[in-house]
Amino acid sequence: MTEIRVALVTGATSGIGRAAALKLAGDGFKVLVHGRDAGRGAAVVKEIESAGGSAEFLAADLADVAAIKRLAAAAGEIDVLVNNAGFSWFGPTADLEPDTFDALFDANVRSAYFLTAAIAPQMADRGRGIIINLGSMAGQIGLAGGAAYSATKAALAALTRSWAAEYSPAGVRVNTITPGPAYTGGSPRERLTALGKTTLLSRTAEAEEIGDVIAFLASPAASYITGAVIPVDGGRTAV
Repeated sequence: MTEIRVALVTGATSGIGRAAALKLAGDGFKVLVHGRDAGRGAAVVKEIESAGGSAEFLAADLADVAAIKRLAAAAGEIDVLVNNAGFSWFGPTADLEPDTFDALFDANVRSAYFLTAAIAPQMADRGRGIIINLGSMAGQIGLAGGAAYSATKAALAALTRSWAAEYSPAGVRVNTITPGPAYTGGSPRERLTALGKTTLLSRTAEAEEIGDVIAFLASPAASYITGAVIPVDGGRTAV
C-alpha cells in the first residue's frame, strides 16, 4: 500500500500558501490547509478535491502558542511543514505602533518558531521530514519603510540555518525561500507591478511560480538541499 504523505501549509487559504497547497496536492500529498477563515479554507479544500487530491482544513490562531500546539497535535505526523502564514507592514519607522510591531513578530517569527518546535522533533525521531519557511527579499536587502517587516524575514533565514544545524543530521531538511514581488492579493496590484519592474526580469511573479519552488523543495529532486536561503525574486537581490 502506498504511504500517504502529509503536508501542512500555514496561511493556505490565499496567495502563496494557496498556490503551494494546490501544487503539493497535485504532487500526491494530503494537504492540511491551515487558516482562520473556514469559508476560504473550505474553498481551497474543494478546489484540491475537485482536481482529485486530498485535503483537510485546520483552523488556528497562530498568535496563540496554545493554539499552535493544538494545531500540531491535530495535524499528527507531518512529512512537510510550510511556514507561510504572516503579514507585512510598510511605512516610516516612527509610525509603527508597538502593538503592530509585536503582531508582526508574532505572526511572522514566533508562529513559525513554535510550530517548528512542535513538529520538527517528531520528524527527527522518524528520520525524515521537510520544513520550508517563507522569507522575503525584504529580509535580504534594505527597503525604506520596511525595517520591522524585513527584520522578521531576516529572522526566518537565521532560524533556517540554525534548524538545519539542529535537525538535518537526523534527516530533516530545512530551507527558506525569499520571494520577490508576487501577485498574492495582499497588496494593490499596481504597487506590485511597479515593484516587479525593478527586478532583472522586469516583472512581478504569479503566486503559482512561488508555489512551484515550494513544491520542488518538498520533492526528492531537492534531496541534497538544506540550510539554504533561496531567492525567488526575478534577480532583484542579485545585483
